[in-house]
Amino acid sequence: MADTWDNVTIPEFNSLLQMDPYLKQYEKDFRRRYGLFEKRLFLLEEAEGGFDQFTRSYRTFGVNRMADNRLVLREWAPAAEALFLTGDFNGWDNFSHPYEKKEFGKWELCLPPKHDKSPAIEHNTKLKVVVHTKKGERLYRISPWAKYAIQTEKQVIYDWVHWDPPQPYLHIHPRPKKPQSLRIYESHVGIASPDPKVASYTNFTTNVLPRIKDLGYNCIQLMAVMEHAYYASFGYQVTSFFAASSRYGTPEELKQLIDTAHSLDIVVLLDVVHSHASQNTEDGLNSFDGSDSCFFHSPPRGEHALWGSRLFNYSSWEVLRFLLSNLRWWMEEYRFDGFRFDGVTSMMYHHHGIGSMFSGDYSEYFGLQVDEDSLVYLMTANHVLHTLYPDCITIAEILKELADEAWDMGNIVYTLTNRRYGENCIAYAESHDQSLVGDKSLAFWLMDKEMYTNMSSLIPMTPVIDRGIQLHKMIRLLTHALGGEGYLNFMGNEFGHPEWLDFPRKGNNESYHYARRQYNLLDTDHLRYRQLYDFDRDMNRTEDKYGWLAAPPAFVSAKHEGDKVIVFERGNVLFLLNFHPTRSQTNYRVAVASPGKYTIKLDSDEVQYGGHGRLDHNTEFFTEPQPFNERDNSMLVYIPCRTALILGNDDTESCY
Repeated sequence: MADTWDNVTIPEFNSLLQMDPYLKQYEKDFRRRYGLFEKRLFLLEEAEGGFDQFTRSYRTFGVNRMADNRLVLREWAPAAEALFLTGDFNGWDNFSHPYEKKEFGKWELCLPPKHDKSPAIEHNTKLKVVVHTKKGERLYRISPWAKYAIQTEKQVIYDWVHWDPPQPYLHIHPRPKKPQSLRIYESHVGIASPDPKVASYTNFTTNVLPRIKDLGYNCIQLMAVMEHAYYASFGYQVTSFFAASSRYGTPEELKQLIDTAHSLDIVVLLDVVHSHASQNTEDGLNSFDGSDSCFFHSPPRGEHALWGSRLFNYSSWEVLRFLLSNLRWWMEEYRFDGFRFDGVTSMMYHHHGIGSMFSGDYSEYFGLQVDEDSLVYLMTANHVLHTLYPDCITIAEILKELADEAWDMGNIVYTLTNRRYGENCIAYAESHDQSLVGDKSLAFWLMDKEMYTNMSSLIPMTPVIDRGIQLHKMIRLLTHALGGEGYLNFMGNEFGHPEWLDFPRKGNNESYHYARRQYNLLDTDHLRYRQLYDFDRDMNRTEDKYGWLAAPPAFVSAKHEGDKVIVFERGNVLFLLNFHPTRSQTNYRVAVASPGKYTIKLDSDEVQYGGHGRLDHNTEFFTEPQPFNERDNSMLVYIPCRTALILGNDDTESCY
């Protein structure tokens, strides 16, 4: 079999090997994987008339209304003995509407329109699929293709609701162009309000989108949108893959949110969970046809030991149909602009990352521990998306983080720059993971309980608040500028959100106290949260002007442990960071590539950002042709302690 892969041609593979010769020893693995991927695409073209049609299977599965108001219903339930449809439309008769058995485990039912020509099932009415198993059981299930599910008060199980509004929301605004620099605002709709309750899509549209625009973020990554019965799972235990979560409102209101974001020139990514599924049976995918497999591998392979969830069988034709169509559905119906794929490490390895320490050695990416079925699924999904939507953004788990206080200058630089050349990374100082219960936000790590009492600008800063505010700005700017080709911030952390995240659950008496974002802190002018917000806004706006995220990786000319200083160039600007707690650097020589006059473009020490205002912004710094730290030019600068500066070359600024 090995010989068959020798003829596989991988596009641009020689260029990859030139850039990274260490990959040469894994050439056979690359060829086999690419061969499996090509075989998958070939089968799609042969069997289903191409992946364009195959990935629109939501038009043929679930419930679909035809032009004459006939309803055609189709399900895949290979282990079922019989299928029936019941619901409000037939008075919950379990036997009056049987599905007809088709080949390959499929079932079909056609419902003619009523006498008045309206559809047999009305919009916003409840349905169930009744599954009869070979063991004689009768099971009540939600269609895997259900587009809406609700939880009625005092009920644990979600209900499938037929969603076919007479006046569906029509998108007005075109998708924005894919941004050159990706500045991502990671968001959760349900916590996007100071109120102790589940916030709505409409609240996000009205109150949060304007803030995101003002802050200079050009991309929103929406978490917990795919329906999940357990709110405290943070959206990662999906029960209905085609349904937008009803706890925040209706599908039409989510469409309006995305359309409004597009009108503000903001792209929207969906945090998509295709790595596993909830083990719920009555309102999830698990045991849909009564078997222990169907969409998943049979146990033990089909169960995630730590997450208590089910794992997809990515080699199954119908699972491929379901997942690829799911991506297409979110792109077409809701007009998302791309995806962040969650749990990719779990997908890629048979061990799911459990008990495995990753060193970064290439041998870890090859060999028997890799699940090549899921790898080929990810390759196929990426290919389909980028072929159909050339501007689509796909992100596979976000990689870089810097949230501790190991202030070794070399360590910090290494952590942020240690990535494969040519491989785009998203960097973050903290994501939602750092804010979850058991872990605190960066600001709370730095300032802790003093945030409750000492954040007023009407009183002098305590040493703890002073240190925390200065380091919060510096860490975020350093990560923004040095860490990758995109930058991510979790909502609220831009202004130093206190405390942590904790969703209502039995362990906290179902409290919403920590399941909210206190944007109201910004509306009190004398609180220092506003100063951190203003710095974050101006940091993003400065990036928008100079585009360092879209520029090649930085050239680091200094990482001086004794001075606690980091100096680097990226995107035609110079970054100077002095982490020293007490020592300002006067007449400090720094290296630059381009000669000329430099002026201050961003200064974390400005009073409006909670700084001490120690720099005169009329100061001009002139280079000398004196080589220094591997650069032809250098200049003398003043960097106050605990300050980050961006200097721009006024002589070349017209080129930006």
